[in-house]
Amino acid sequence: MVFSSLEFLFYFLPLALLTYGVAPPRFRNATLLLTSLIFYTWGGGVFVIILIVSTVADYLFGLLASTARERGDRRRVALAISGSVVVNLALLGYFKYANFLVAQINAFAAQLGWSEIAWTSVALPIGISFFTFQSMSYTIDVARGSAPRLKSPVDFAVYITLFPQLIAGPIVRYRDIAAQIKERHTTLDSFAEGAVRFVHGLAKKVIVADSVGAVAEAAFDLPPGQISSSTAWLGVYAYAIQIYFDFSGYSDMAIGLGRMFGFRFPENFNRPYSAVSITDFWRRWHMTLSNWFRDFVYIPMGGSRRAPLRMYFNLGFVFLICGLWHGANWTFVAWGAYHGLLLILERMTEQRSLETISYEPARRAVTFFLVLMGWVIFRSNTLEHALALQRALFAFDFSGLSPEVAVAFTTRNAIVLLLSSIVLLVPRSFSGATLLISSRAPLAIVARVLFFLLAPLYTLILVASGSFSPFLYFQF
Repeated sequence: MVFSSLEFLFYFLPLALLTYGVAPPRFRNATLLLTSLIFYTWGGGVFVIILIVSTVADYLFGLLASTARERGDRRRVALAISGSVVVNLALLGYFKYANFLVAQINAFAAQLGWSEIAWTSVALPIGISFFTFQSMSYTIDVARGSAPRLKSPVDFAVYITLFPQLIAGPIVRYRDIAAQIKERHTTLDSFAEGAVRFVHGLAKKVIVADSVGAVAEAAFDLPPGQISSSTAWLGVYAYAIQIYFDFSGYSDMAIGLGRMFGFRFPENFNRPYSAVSITDFWRRWHMTLSNWFRDFVYIPMGGSRRAPLRMYFNLGFVFLICGLWHGANWTFVAWGAYHGLLLILERMTEQRSLETISYEPARRAVTFFLVLMGWVIFRSNTLEHALALQRALFAFDFSGLSPEVAVAFTTRNAIVLLLSSIVLLVPRSFSGATLLISSRAPLAIVARVLFFLLAPLYTLILVASGSFSPFLYFQF
C-alpha cells in the first residue's frame, strides 16, 4: 500500500487517524503499533516476520546494553552493539544481497567451466534497508548513553514500525524521538500543519514525479544504440527531477503524517539541487542517511581526525557502502565510488568550504552537472548501459527525440518538467514547504489556501485515473 493510493487515502488513513484519536492516551501507542503492523503486512505480507525479528532482537540488545552500561561492563556493551549489527546486517545481507552474490559467483564459475550454484531467488522485503538501520541506531544510542532505553516493548515496537516512515524513511534516530515515544500531543494547529505537509508531498509525487518519470523511463528503457544526444539529455534531466520530487515528496508525506500523530520527524531534504559542491549536496540530499553513515561509520573509523590518506580512505569506504546500501548492483557501487571520489577531490583541492561562496551560480551549475552524471550511473541497469548513455550525452547527435520518448513527452509532461525546474533557480534559502506551512505573510496565506483547495483535487483525479506509480525508494 502506497501513500498515493486510493486504499490509503480513503480507507487506511482515515481509519488510522480515527482509531488513534478515540483511543485513550495510554493505549495510543498500542493502537499505533497495531495500525503499523497492519500497514506493513498489507504491503509486505509474510515479511512482517523479518520486521518483528529485527524489532525483538534490538529490544533485547538495548536491554543488554543499558544494563551493562549501568554496571560499567564495557565488554557486554560492545557485545550488545555487535549483536545488533550482526543480526540486522545478516538480515539485510541475505535478503538484499544474496541473489547478487550468487549471480557473481555463478558468472565467475561459468567462465572457468565449473558448475553453477543451484539457487532460488530471494524476494526483497519492503523497507528492510530503512528499518534495520533504524533498529541498529536504537541499540547504539542506548549503548552510548545518548538516550535511555525504552522499558515497554510496545513503545519500542512503535519506534521501529511507525508506518509513516517505515518503508522509505526518513531514518529517525532514537535519541531524536525518545521523548516523543513516551509522551506527545496533537493539537489542531499541528494536525493542520501535518495535513498541509502531507498534501504538499502528495502533489510533488503524483503531479510532478510521476509525470516526468514517464519521460525518464522511456529514455532509459531504450537500447543504447537508439539514444540520440537529445533523448539522453532529456531522459537524464527528467530522471533528476523525478527522483528528487519522488523521494522528497515521500519524505514530506511521512513528516506530515508524523505531525498528524504528534511526532516531529527530522527533515530529509534541503534544496539539494541548490548545492554549490558535492559536499554541500550530501548535506542536503537524504540527510538522515548521510547523518547515519557519518555518526555510525565515518566518525568511528576516525573521520577527518586521521592523516589525510586515512581520511580519504574513510570517505571512499563510506560512500562505497552508501552506494551498495541503495541496491545490489555494480551500478550502485560505481555511483557510490563516483561520489566518494568527488568528495575526496574536493578535500584535496579545498573546495568544500561553505564559509564564503564565490561564483555561486557557476558552482551550482557545475555541481548539478556532476550530480546529473551520477544519476546516469544510478538509474542505468548495467555499467555498460551507463557508459552508452554517457557516450550518447556527448555525441552531439541532436537529430531529435526517439519515438518512444516523444510519445511520453506530452505537452502536460513538458509543462510540468519546465515548471518543476524552478528548484534549480530559486535562492538556496528558499523553502516551498516553509512558505506553505508556517509563513504568515498575506501572499503566503493566499497561496496556502489555494494550494490546499486545488492540489488535493487535481492529485486525487490523477490517482483515481491510475496514473500514479510506486515510490522509487521502495526498491531500496
